[in-house]
Amino acid sequence: MRLDKSTNFNNMKKGRFTETQIVKALHEEQTGKKADDICREFGVSRATFYNWKSKYSGMEINQLKQLRELQEENRKLKSMYADLALDHRILKEVIEKKL
Repeated sequence: MRLDKSTNFNNMKKGRFTETQIVKALHEEQTGKKADDICREFGVSRATFYNWKSKYSGMEINQLKQLRELQEENRKLKSMYADLALDHRILKEVIEKKL
């Protein structure tokens, strides 16, 4: 691939969109903008757009923030549980060796 001065990297397709951007794109469709126009604007395929629609349909930005917070809390709780389960197993083995 040969790059010259006319290559514009700002217009290259992004690899990932934030959930907020996705929700805004879905709201644009709900207000009457065509899905093809939104896909062209965001540089994604129709399949990607409809995957977003199936995942984020009906969500507001505040609900999305709450979802992220709950997912983070869930991740922390799972980590805490794993640590406690490991401690429990170790203590159980120590007690068995003493008996």
